[in-house]
Amino acid sequence: MVSIDKEKCIGCGACVKDCFPENLFLENRKAEIKGRCMQCGHCIAVCPVNAVSITNYPQEGIEEYDKEKFDISPDTLLNFIKFRRSIRHYKNKAVEKEKLERILEAGRYTATGSNMQDVSYTVVQETLEDIKPILWESLYEFALENLNEKDVIGAYAPRWIKMYEDYKKDPEKDMLFFKAPVLLIVTALSPLNGELAASNIELMANAEKLGVLFTGFIERALKNSEKAKKILGINKKEIVLCMLIGYPDIKFKRTVPRKKAKISWK
Repeated sequence: MVSIDKEKCIGCGACVKDCFPENLFLENRKAEIKGRCMQCGHCIAVCPVNAVSITNYPQEGIEEYDKEKFDISPDTLLNFIKFRRSIRHYKNKAVEKEKLERILEAGRYTATGSNMQDVSYTVVQETLEDIKPILWESLYEFALENLNEKDVIGAYAPRWIKMYEDYKKDPEKDMLFFKAPVLLIVTALSPLNGELAASNIELMANAEKLGVLFTGFIERALKNSEKAKKILGINKKEIVLCMLIGYPDIKFKRTVPRKKAKISWK
């Protein structure tokens, strides 16, 4: 619930102007609430005298704007994005819980449609070795079921079967998990919300010197396995994507070329 501290409120109207649902109005030079709030927090962010709060949200983590702490140059940000790479070689090193909590904060603060805040995260670390064979079997079964299909899945099926056979002969040839120490599963009511959160999580992971692989193969195996979903407690929200996370066992020296963007200027 949004609350206005009437003693602090100076009636500037900044919160009223920026309230998209038009839940706020001025009366007697004080901000008032109509009651149709989606608790997006714009009123908190814009108030010059910190007179607004959301009473049913945690208050820790609110910070005043500081140019030195919050601004980043466009060139630095663009180069950071250019340099990130998908990681398929990981060190035999556990990821600290504190780092995982920080990168998940990047997801928590990502925008969601209508401020749904519907994204959830399952961090598979301690039970990863138990889940691996289940997901391998699931992907193999799914590949066999779709081997003769004339679509993208059918085209991938022989590769998945070969990967599975190689893995069964030599578990060191794990082309599904790549020895990553963490599997992060992103679930949400809205797939777009989960995808946006995951994008910020990857950037934060890179800032923490971690590597990430968005893995559609594991996502497919998980969606195909009721057993794995039950073990992990994933049974309501949609599985949006899966991410492998760990310390990279490879060093990149430069950015790489990309196709030119297809842009239409109207």
